[in-house]
Amino acid sequence: EAEIRACRKELGVTPCVKQIDTLAAEFPAQTNYLYMTYSGDSNDVESPMAIDLPQDLSRSTSAINFEKRVRAVSDVHSGKRLLDFKERGVMVLGCGAYCIGSSVEFDWCAVSAVRQLRRDNIRSIIVNYNPETVSTDYDESDRLYFEELSLERTLDIYEHEGVSGIIVSVGGQIPNNLAGPLVENGARILGTSARDIERAEDRNQFSDMLDTMGIEQPAWSVLTSVEEAATFANKVGFPVLVRPSFVLSGAAMRVASDNTELKNFLALAEDVAADKPIVVTKFILGAKEIEFDAVANKGVILNYAIGEHLENAGVHSGDATVVLPAQKLYGNTIRHVKRYASAIARSLEITGPFNIQFMAKGNEVQVIECNLRASRTFPFVSKTLKNNFISLATRAMCGLSPTPYRISLLDIDYVCVKAPMFSFTRLRGADPTLGVEMASTGEVACFGADAHEAFLQALLATNFKLPPKNGSILVSIASTSFLYEFADAACLLKKMGYNLYGTPGTSKYYNDKFNLDMKSILKPEHEEDMTTDGIVQSSLNEIRAGKIDLLINVSDGTSVKGSVTGGYIMRRAAVDFGVSLITNVKCAVFFAEALFRGHDTFSSKTIKEFYQIPTIGWQAD
Repeated sequence: EAEIRACRKELGVTPCVKQIDTLAAEFPAQTNYLYMTYSGDSNDVESPMAIDLPQDLSRSTSAINFEKRVRAVSDVHSGKRLLDFKERGVMVLGCGAYCIGSSVEFDWCAVSAVRQLRRDNIRSIIVNYNPETVSTDYDESDRLYFEELSLERTLDIYEHEGVSGIIVSVGGQIPNNLAGPLVENGARILGTSARDIERAEDRNQFSDMLDTMGIEQPAWSVLTSVEEAATFANKVGFPVLVRPSFVLSGAAMRVASDNTELKNFLALAEDVAADKPIVVTKFILGAKEIEFDAVANKGVILNYAIGEHLENAGVHSGDATVVLPAQKLYGNTIRHVKRYASAIARSLEITGPFNIQFMAKGNEVQVIECNLRASRTFPFVSKTLKNNFISLATRAMCGLSPTPYRISLLDIDYVCVKAPMFSFTRLRGADPTLGVEMASTGEVACFGADAHEAFLQALLATNFKLPPKNGSILVSIASTSFLYEFADAACLLKKMGYNLYGTPGTSKYYNDKFNLDMKSILKPEHEEDMTTDGIVQSSLNEIRAGKIDLLINVSDGTSVKGSVTGGYIMRRAAVDFGVSLITNVKCAVFFAEALFRGHDTFSSKTIKEFYQIPTIGWQAD
């Protein structure tokens, strides 16, 4: 690609910069809606900082790249003055099209970066092609390019504008994957180096690094053949997690419970990962997942936030319910998280935003992965702590000696909970359950005096309908361990006066052990199963008739994705007929506790009211 590009430029085949006429030719347009095209022979806007990268292929690649990195070399030869960093500006790559895994959270990060650049009087150029984003508002940046986030187009804009560097870490996975190719073509990346980004994204290299540093991680192996993967899985024991590299939202990530599933999932991962490594790791059941979002400068962490997933590990972070600050972590667990994160930041020489996902079981902490870019939780963290982490990261990446915010997580006198939003009603046939591959299309966050209040408000913000007093709740739980875990919550629901229904196995368990008088209804065997035995009703019929106000359906997680089970039929019917649905046992228990505490009668407050709550030893500026 580099040789073809050099040949094209040598032949004079270069695109022109054109301005979109937003005034229908009635008046001269001043808005900076720009794009590049080969259908033209002149630029509508010129850049005094345009550079001419050398294209002499007879010289070594290292010599060419050295001259490319020294951005002012052509200006020096022509006797022009050197343009300083701020005048030449910074190019920010946006998030691209909205999709599962890449949405408005990353656009917030890009906009925050551009606004900080302008506050610091640094010329800003943004590249994005999604008109739904705020970053593509004409007045957000000095130059706005409606262009694809491809290597060739990014280089064309980079050369035309002559910027000091490119920020790739605020737009999600698409621009982050361009870091390596951009550097290979002579572009300057601001923040963490492309080499260190690759060390974090490449599952094989990252796992090797953790082993060298003595940092705990689940047992892992790089895929070289299906036979070797099967041997590893049988050695460590099923279930195992199949994880491609350089992907967003857990694409093609699967939990395999046997050799047949492992073989199928490896084939799927190979299609998604292309030539990137695929790692198979031991999947730890019953572990808690921890989010660590931070900003570092030259390997030293400036600020951080530790949030915990309400669900156990196995639910993608984009689909998980996140509690911030963490409420139920051991002190020793927090110390391990901070120690591991500091060591990883030093090893990768991180400058800018990053996210590490940890897994804890008891006091044992293990690292799942590290993303050297802004995560989708950065807006959530920034708003909760009333300090913009992306603004701090932008100053760090631009070398402006950032000052850390004064934040003490232990002194914050409120809790914020982030809950996912799904579009299952628009995805016909999709299974509305949670897993390691992301499915949510949005998220909400709410503040509360405690985690239960914030959780219930966040649920309501997702259009979740609370069951009315004396309403009907259908419970269907697959495994004995989950039945036991939900037992106290079931007793609370019964004490509050709800009418409890259960599928045969579930109702028998709670009636025999806790005397809950849970009415038994049949589990459907197929999607049109409306049969009854004259006494026991069909759960599918009850849901479709509007007689069920809430379905709590917790599967054992071992069924093959896409298979039609009784649980799937009930979940799908709940979505199609507007019945509230909870599919995770941790969320179900937390929900029952929140109702029992009376948080369904809360009085809402504005975010400013929470920011004004007096605290000890900490106050947001």
